[in-house]
Amino acid sequence: MEKAWLFFNWVSRSRGFNHDRFTYTTMLDIFGEAKRISSMKYVFELMQEKGINIDAVTYTSVMHWLSNAGDVDGAVNIWEEMKLKECYPTVVSYTAYMKILFLNDRVEEATDVYKEMIQSGLPPNCYTYTVLMEYLVRAGKYEEALEIFSKMQEAGVQPDKAACNILIEKCCKAGETRTIILILCYMKENRLALRYPVFKEALQTFKVANENDSLLWQVHPQFSPEFISDNDAVEFVTTDIEGPLSIDQGLVLILLKKKNLAAIDCLLSGIMDKNIHLDSAVISTIIEVNCDHRRPDGALLAFEYSVKMDLNLERTAYLALIGILIKLNTFPKVAEIVEEMTKAGHSLGVYLGALLIHRLGSARRPVPAAKIFSLLPEDQKCTATYTALIGVYFSAGSADKALKIYKTMCRKGIHPSLGTFNVLLAGLEKLGRVSDAEIYRKEKKSIQADAHSKDTVPMEEKICDLLYGGDGVL
Repeated sequence: MEKAWLFFNWVSRSRGFNHDRFTYTTMLDIFGEAKRISSMKYVFELMQEKGINIDAVTYTSVMHWLSNAGDVDGAVNIWEEMKLKECYPTVVSYTAYMKILFLNDRVEEATDVYKEMIQSGLPPNCYTYTVLMEYLVRAGKYEEALEIFSKMQEAGVQPDKAACNILIEKCCKAGETRTIILILCYMKENRLALRYPVFKEALQTFKVANENDSLLWQVHPQFSPEFISDNDAVEFVTTDIEGPLSIDQGLVLILLKKKNLAAIDCLLSGIMDKNIHLDSAVISTIIEVNCDHRRPDGALLAFEYSVKMDLNLERTAYLALIGILIKLNTFPKVAEIVEEMTKAGHSLGVYLGALLIHRLGSARRPVPAAKIFSLLPEDQKCTATYTALIGVYFSAGSADKALKIYKTMCRKGIHPSLGTFNVLLAGLEKLGRVSDAEIYRKEKKSIQADAHSKDTVPMEEKICDLLYGGDGVL
């Protein structure tokens, strides 16, 4: 994100180049997806200041990201501004706004928006119908949802795979098997399939309701009951691969079913040498299965393939690999894995980030611990992760570096918690810095007094106190 913003500003200074609504909207989306809402608003205001023509696509993006961040009123204001500026909404704009209203139980407003869309001459598309049906199912109005399911087909709009998956998933949560059966009938006629997690959920729903699940199996002949419990990961990947299976991918999946992981290692080595491309979902599954069988070498081989082929893996694959390496006290590759995970758009999160930094500190590995801290998004460099890094340097015997990190934390306006002081006191006393420890003991007492007057404690401080609530050691 930071690199995108630097490039955006750099290219704007290039002679003969001017940003347009497409590049502004792209930058706006990058900030929105990263939940940097203030930065997104800045780009939007910049567009207005520069006199850039703002179309419905940009307004819809801003509206979506504001709602996604919990600012529903802000999203409503953007909708009103779009109409005030006589920027006419598209069917995508109407549908996005309806979804925002439905999700926030503003049903009457959403209904009025739908009527307005129809009156403006814009026919609903498949996603519009899906939003309507999703709300009805969530509200327990199954007959009305099925009526729309039928009428959209009469209007020439066929429910797609995404629509069927969304509806069945919602019905599963409500235990509504009759609606599931009718949608499965449509899916069977149109050769559509559920995503594997939804299939599993539907299977469980039929089991709980004591209903016959034969139709579910008929729609999904690619799933076999004998492998349903032992090969969840393998079956899952077959539904997530884009396009037809290649011979190599098919062979890998067969070997995964047979749990012949040594053969997969040999096959993967040959494929890597020849630069043959496998789907990222396949590689993610290989890593997870190897980790489940405590085969770090096989998992690392698949990871190296993903790096060479520039594949973005599933977050669970990266976490599984980090987990097994930490359990086996094999630390050299951990920072590299976190770096690739970050490049793929995944983050550790505050809790896992702090825990991983702490574990590396316990193993006296300050360099990879500091590297992982540097890879965290700015909003995750908080009380918990700073405290973990402070603990790392105490474990490495460097009180001065630990105190320097603490002072940096305070300078950035990040408040220490009781857990932070536990780490400071334990570390200073262990390294014989008794006079320093007394200074921070007084600060801790002040913090404890202030804590009683606080109504709420920030989540990152709660995590810190959870991790370091005792004597500074997990």
